[in-house]
Amino acid sequence: MADELATVIVTGGASGLGLAIVNAVADGGGRPIVLDRQPPPETANATDHEIVDLADSKETEDVVRLIGERFPDLRAVVTCAGVDVPGAFADVPTEAWERTIAVNLLGTAAVVRAALPWLERNRGRIVTVASTLGHRVLSDATAYCASKFGVVGFTRALMAELQGRVGVTLLSPGGMRTAFFDDRAEKYKPPADAPLCDPAAVAEAALFALRRPAGVDIKELVVAGSMESSWP
Repeated sequence: MADELATVIVTGGASGLGLAIVNAVADGGGRPIVLDRQPPPETANATDHEIVDLADSKETEDVVRLIGERFPDLRAVVTCAGVDVPGAFADVPTEAWERTIAVNLLGTAAVVRAALPWLERNRGRIVTVASTLGHRVLSDATAYCASKFGVVGFTRALMAELQGRVGVTLLSPGGMRTAFFDDRAEKYKPPADAPLCDPAAVAEAALFALRRPAGVDIKELVVAGSMESSWP
C-alpha cells in the first residue's frame, strides 16, 4: 500500500463500507478497483470497476484473474460485499437464504482464491469483512449469521495457512450508517437514534491493516460504536 501504484480490489465498493474503503485507499495513494453489481457513484475516488455478481463464483474468479493480469501490482483485496434478507428461517425463501451465503461467504472465498497468486507474489494482504454477528447470534438472521460465522472461520484458517506469505486480517464491524438497512421491513431497521458507526471510521481501520509493514499483521479488528448492542 505504501507504493502509489499498488492495486487493491474492493468488493461491494459501490456503496456503504466498500465505498468508504475505496475512497480511503485512493486518498492513501493506492488504486482501488471496485467489484460490484453496480458502478460506484461519480463522486467515488475510483476510476476502475468491474460489474460482477459475487454469488457466481466462476464469474467472480474470472474477473479477478483478468484484473491480476491487467494490474500485476495487485497487492490487496478487501471483501466488503454483503447482503441480508432478515426474517424467520421458515419464512425466508430458499433462493434469498442461499444467495446470502453465496455472496457473503462463497463470494469472499472466490475473490481470495483467484487473487492469491498475485498476493503471494507481491507479499500482499487480505482483509475480510465479517460482522459482530459473525461472533454472536440474533433471531431472524440465520443466513446472515451463518455466512458471517463462515467468514470468521474461513479467515482464521486462512491466517494459519498463509502466515509468512500473505497478511490476513479479519475485520468485524458493528452497525454502520449506510443504506444496508433501507429496504428492510420497519421492525428490522435500527431506530433513528441508534448509535451506528460512521463507515469512514471503519475504513480507517481497514487502511491501517493494509499499511502494516511486511512481517507485521493485524490479525483481527472489531470496530463498532461505543454503545453497540451486538458487541460483546
